[in-house]
Amino acid sequence: MSELAAVAGALLTLVVAAAWIPGVVRVFVIAQAAFWSLSYIARPLVLLAVRPEPHYGDNVPDPRLAELGYDRGIDLALDHVVFGLWVYAALVAAYAVWARRRPPAAAPELAADPDLIPTLVTMYALGLLGRAASVATGSVGSAGDVTSANPILSFVSILATVAALGLIVFARPARREIAALVVGAMLAGELLWTAVVESKTPIMGAAMAVAIRFAIGGWTRAKAFGVAGIGVLGIGGFGWLQSFKTTDLAKAEAALIDSDYPPAMRPFLSILRRFDLLEAATDAYFHGPGHWLTPGEVLHNAAFSLVPAQLLGTEKFQSGTAWAQDVRGASVDMSTVSVSLAEGNLNEGYVLGGQTGVLIGALFTFALLLAWARSLYSRMFPVVVLGLAVTGSSVLFERGILGSMENLGKFLQAAVLAWLIHAAVVEVRRRFQVGAASPLSVPPVVPVAKRGSWQWG
Repeated sequence: MSELAAVAGALLTLVVAAAWIPGVVRVFVIAQAAFWSLSYIARPLVLLAVRPEPHYGDNVPDPRLAELGYDRGIDLALDHVVFGLWVYAALVAAYAVWARRRPPAAAPELAADPDLIPTLVTMYALGLLGRAASVATGSVGSAGDVTSANPILSFVSILATVAALGLIVFARPARREIAALVVGAMLAGELLWTAVVESKTPIMGAAMAVAIRFAIGGWTRAKAFGVAGIGVLGIGGFGWLQSFKTTDLAKAEAALIDSDYPPAMRPFLSILRRFDLLEAATDAYFHGPGHWLTPGEVLHNAAFSLVPAQLLGTEKFQSGTAWAQDVRGASVDMSTVSVSLAEGNLNEGYVLGGQTGVLIGALFTFALLLAWARSLYSRMFPVVVLGLAVTGSSVLFERGILGSMENLGKFLQAAVLAWLIHAAVVEVRRRFQVGAASPLSVPPVVPVAKRGSWQWG
């Protein structure tokens, strides 16, 4: 329990420090604290309160922790996590002190581009076609899949995610009713896609985009409660949406499994099972530092993750699959299971280099966070696309260096495709002399709040 209290202290420090950080960085730091709270606090508390017996079909109880005793097992698994979270909290606190002395950021430069919204609408339409084709052909991937049944359709579908987040952040119609309609439509689409792919990431990304929109335009009390409500509805409604895809037999089996838990917990078990960094921390503890990849292999795999596989002519290293086979496989029989797992920055760092690796993992995530925040204010469209793609992914929450570089490799390809679409839209609008601004855009909103302050009204 002492390690659990230390984790809670680090996450509380993160939230307090984030409250002093102006702009979009505050949004992601608070989101990170919430995400890690579900993984490293909520899930352990459920295990300590219920002490469920491990059995097939329920990944909340971990047989390794149960064998050690949940109290002792959780403390052992969280030891390196405590160190990493306090390092990260110190970095964020130092940044908060530095950022308070900086002049306030101007509105994103690309927001005034008259071709931005038409490009995002075009990307969203193409992405929806990719999603529809994936559903029609039965090639929709889901969380934990090793490979996509159709990588081309999966790649095209990324456009819908990026464009939806871009429209949420940058579309600013003159009429509030139209703005609410656009944001609501994008949120509904991402929530439905969350249920289709059985992943929490799409709705999390959409909620993040709403928060970023408000961070750029200025916070109010209603906006703050609205973002919190979106998060709660997304988590609470996940299981309900999933029920529409589940057979009666599967529902009966799930109800039997969930009957071991108190009624108040059952609605949240579906989403809680997808916050599995406690399992990754347990993997890291049982595997121990070293005996996985050398520093040279890490640098090699990270660099080559940015290069398209077609140019390499060989299959790239998949860190999630390697983690399942090599790291979790050291303490769990994974011989009959083929899955890609989220390892987490601190857990990956511990396996690669002990506490030094944990420190490097925390530094990498913090650097990626700052790069993401800066990218959203870039004047270059491909760079903004990269920022939006990171917003709609889980790299800042549950991936380490290797997993983050793999995702960045995919996002770079998406940014190139988005740049080509942007160039085509610009040319078409020029030829047809479409000079009027898009009805979804108006001159960018410049925050009127003082640096780091909240507008209550």
